[in-house]
Amino acid sequence: LLLGLTWSLLASEILLSQVRPWCSGSLELSVNNHGADFTLSTELVPAISLSCLVHNSSQAEELLWYRGEGQVGLKDGNKVNISNICISPLNESDNGVTFTCRLARDKSVQVSVILDVHFPPQLSGEETLHVEEEKDVTLSCNSKSNPQAQSSWLKDNQSLTLQQSHHEVYQTSETFRLSIKKVQKSDNGTYTCVMESPLGHGTKNFHLIVEDKKPVFPTEAVIAAAVVVGLTILFGIVAQRDKIFKVWKALVS
Repeated sequence: LLLGLTWSLLASEILLSQVRPWCSGSLELSVNNHGADFTLSTELVPAISLSCLVHNSSQAEELLWYRGEGQVGLKDGNKVNISNICISPLNESDNGVTFTCRLARDKSVQVSVILDVHFPPQLSGEETLHVEEEKDVTLSCNSKSNPQAQSSWLKDNQSLTLQQSHHEVYQTSETFRLSIKKVQKSDNGTYTCVMESPLGHGTKNFHLIVEDKKPVFPTEAVIAAAVVVGLTILFGIVAQRDKIFKVWKALVS
């Protein structure tokens, strides 16, 4: 009976040890109370804080922070079991950036947060362009915003009617461009780049001045004329070489 009781107690201890919450295999991290990767949406606030915490560990665990692939410098008192970083000032360039908290001794234990920074179009000002008739011109404005803004072009405060083979519009997440091929006098005017989003709108004016076409100087004709003149002088010298020689000889003697 005593032997059976002993074996029963040993089996109970083994079972308890298998489910003990402090074993190293269950060590986890959380960032801002998230135990898995997540996206943090925010406006352009002065600063945001990220807090990384070690769970299920009975020993001191060193933590590391990364911005993208680059490691973030931490003070000595901000590395063990809990670590906080502050992103300030928060700006447009932080949108889409990944911050990752990792366990120093096992970097596979980590939690990442992607910043989703919302900001309105950053567009203003004006620009004057002087373009010669029959030349091409491109008007370019900054289209960065989050969420992505709706974009359009105006001419003299009216919606621009795009003409095939004359106008070309190109847009990326950062640039909105209007190209005008072989500009004419009728293209004179003020072009406005308009960006509109739920967070606000922005505009930029381009004052396009089409100048008269400058006469093209006939470079080929000038070169040809210079060659002809040079050859004429050379042939003249050759034809008069005897006379030139006699004059030179008389001067020498």
